[in-house]
Amino acid sequence: MSAEISPPLLSCRNVTKRFGSLVAIDDLSFDLPAGEILGIGGPNGAGKTTLFEVISGHNTASSGQILLEGRDVTRCSPVEMCHAGMARVFQLNTGFDSLSVRDNVRVAAYYGRRNRIVPGISMEPAVEEAVDAALRNVGLIGRDDCLTATLPVLDRKLLMLASALAMNPKLLLLDEPVGGLTHREIDDVAEVVRKIAATGVTVLLIEHVMRFLVQLSTRVLILHHGRKLYEGSAAGLASDPDVVEVYLGKGAGEHVAALTARDEQHVR
Repeated sequence: MSAEISPPLLSCRNVTKRFGSLVAIDDLSFDLPAGEILGIGGPNGAGKTTLFEVISGHNTASSGQILLEGRDVTRCSPVEMCHAGMARVFQLNTGFDSLSVRDNVRVAAYYGRRNRIVPGISMEPAVEEAVDAALRNVGLIGRDDCLTATLPVLDRKLLMLASALAMNPKLLLLDEPVGGLTHREIDDVAEVVRKIAATGVTVLLIEHVMRFLVQLSTRVLILHHGRKLYEGSAAGLASDPDVVEVYLGKGAGEHVAALTARDEQHVR
């Protein structure tokens, strides 16, 4: 008797999103198995953020299906998607500025795991444990009492990651997580994402910083005008003529080739 094959954690099947006559996502299909880091790139206007909107329930697909662990979630709300095991970190730095770092993460841990029709008057121990674990995983332990409004850009991004982790996600969506950071800060966030993935969380990320995208992703998907231009290894990006012409350009293509060659040499 053959072993039963588990469905991909996330599956997009012929997903299309129209805004009037504009087709932002055009008949897109891909699977994301559990445990992968899938990086999504493409020119501005390629449909990357719209895809995240559709996957996370903030916008409904015009046609096609989105499956999470084999369950059709195409028309689920953002709250339903969150409680099903999906957390999203947005491109803009968000947070409750008047709350402390810990209280921001508490809100996520308390409301992000299950429905709270009637909120309680205190936080149960499991919530506090989730907060501690999330802060520890992103390196914010010791800054728990800092007011969110006073945080530098890097710490605000780490706070958003901690809040997402406190929801105990199976799938983590990251929309340009290193925009506006220095080279060193980008490396710091990359290390945090690696640690998160090592705990078993599957990651789907959008990023224009190719160094970050190439070094982290186990697989890369490049979009152009809402359609799939490329899907495969990061190492294959620089040798794909369509990707070089439409997205990377010759100089950037050579840079990506050097990055992937260095990574492969480091693995050996």
